[in-house]
Amino acid sequence: MKTVEDLKRLREQLQTDNRIRHAAGTQIIVGMGTCGIAAGAREVLAAILDEIAKHNIQDVNVTQTGCIGMCEQEVLVDVVKTGQPRISYGKVTPDFIPTLIAEHVVNGRIVEDRVIGKITK
Repeated sequence: MKTVEDLKRLREQLQTDNRIRHAAGTQIIVGMGTCGIAAGAREVLAAILDEIAKHNIQDVNVTQTGCIGMCEQEVLVDVVKTGQPRISYGKVTPDFIPTLIAEHVVNGRIVEDRVIGKITK
């Protein structure tokens, strides 16, 4: 980048990308409280990011949150798809992530054996 115009174009492109990413699609929330981290939440988060990158999935927003309050179920991961209930998965491990991404995020099928809660709005 050599000019102010180059910077303006880059800024506009990044703002457009950011709006698209947050406007629709799927949100994945990883519980990163003390209990979650102790149970392996960092590894789960890394596995989620790797799996999304590996399959070049564009419409997913991955965020972190603090303590969710169900320590015995850690690592907790919530999946929120537009227009569907929020699904909470418990006892998530890095080796479960390919299944979670393929089944729930890509194909829209809830992985029932790991669900610990559904929140409807």
